[in-house]
Amino acid sequence: MDYLNQLYNSLYGHDPERTTALSSAGSGRRYFRLYGDPSVIATIGESRKENEAFIYFSRLFSDRGLTVPHILAVSEDRMSYLQSDLGDTSLYSLIRAHGVEHAVVDDMFVELMRVLPRFHFGYTVDASKCFPRGAMDKRAAMWDLNYFKYSFLKLCGLPFDEDRLEDDFETLAAFASENPDSTLILRDFQSRNVMVCDGRPYVIDFQGARMGDGLYDLAASLWQARAGLSKSQRMKYAAVYRDAAESLIGHEIIGFDRRLAVMVLFRTLQVLGAYGFRGLFERKAMFLECIPAAVANLSEAVEMVESACGGDFTPYLLDLLRRVAQSPDFSPAAPRNSLIVKVMSFSYKRGIPEDMTGNGGGFVFDCRGMHNPGRYDEYKPLTGRDKPVIDFLEQRGEIQQFLDHCYALVDSSVECYLRRGFSDLMVCFGCTGGRHRSVYCAEHMAGHLSDRFGVEVTLIHREQSITEKFEAR
Repeated sequence: MDYLNQLYNSLYGHDPERTTALSSAGSGRRYFRLYGDPSVIATIGESRKENEAFIYFSRLFSDRGLTVPHILAVSEDRMSYLQSDLGDTSLYSLIRAHGVEHAVVDDMFVELMRVLPRFHFGYTVDASKCFPRGAMDKRAAMWDLNYFKYSFLKLCGLPFDEDRLEDDFETLAAFASENPDSTLILRDFQSRNVMVCDGRPYVIDFQGARMGDGLYDLAASLWQARAGLSKSQRMKYAAVYRDAAESLIGHEIIGFDRRLAVMVLFRTLQVLGAYGFRGLFERKAMFLECIPAAVANLSEAVEMVESACGGDFTPYLLDLLRRVAQSPDFSPAAPRNSLIVKVMSFSYKRGIPEDMTGNGGGFVFDCRGMHNPGRYDEYKPLTGRDKPVIDFLEQRGEIQQFLDHCYALVDSSVECYLRRGFSDLMVCFGCTGGRHRSVYCAEHMAGHLSDRFGVEVTLIHREQSITEKFEAR
């Protein structure tokens, strides 16, 4: 955090007013919003090479006038950087708020499909800057296919002939690694990674960009399991992309339907591998809930491949995938009430908060055993949301150990509540004044639950009259 504040100060001549952790979803990178004039987004990465890839592509795309976040500053060790703040509205959040049929959502998808070819065609890329490989070659394709096999298929318990499956994987990997048009792919081009700012779509995730078949990005965006686009919408937007791309390159895209069908299948397998690892192995509820929608996409992908490529293309794999799609284990779950977790900080002087849902409360954690910043004059006017207090609490180490125990208890209940269809859970943190220790803990618990489970979280700091909402994902 000191690096980030120093970077901000070097740009603007003053420290940020406060810092808030942002959701990192399935990524190991950490994101923060540094509030101030202006507010910026800060990233702390796990890999210097991955950071370098993002920085390189951000500048390359910016030079082409494409809508991406601008790199504002980079730390000396290249492990953290600041980028422009594009707000909190993603294309996915628009879909959740309005539905896929809404005119605003439709307009944004049309604009995305018109812009996407400009990411794919017409310029030179230094492949040595790509992470982790310069191209979606056969080796990279086999990584994704084996991810599906080991993280999803084997965990499903369906029997299969591994030797025959590997033969079809070899065929699919060879096709998926062809790049007849010498295009770049963004790799994870889906609605969560598109921010909507000033009415325009901005792409924010491209550290995995590499040379490959651009139709992979088309498959990633239009067949995203949780976006819920209809078949007719997918075909409409695919046609918009095709027209824009062919206008840009000046000739027809050869084998468009066949290549798109294979890319939809390939991308769906990769996604199921990720959902399998996060859901079936790590037992994260939000990923388990994604699997039925992805399996439904799998059925459509199999039909597309059979129609476009014929029954002789990876026949064993397609037959196996039909068995997966027909498995009752992956039928869409019956509708249930959505879980809402209320996380609150409070002062014991004013009493433990009352649970207004009628469910008798939930967890109440007592933070008073930890060293109190409120004893010191310089911290008294501040709260657990302010950097000096955050530094005070974190430098002593005890608060992280305390929170780890809280996470373990609450996570177990959230998993149970999700399985049983319960609608409300309350988690309260109390301290002497309800300003420092309890506020810090409530902030981190709310972010943790949103990141891990994707449930709706209402964060309340009672003594400051602050309420914030983390939308369900």
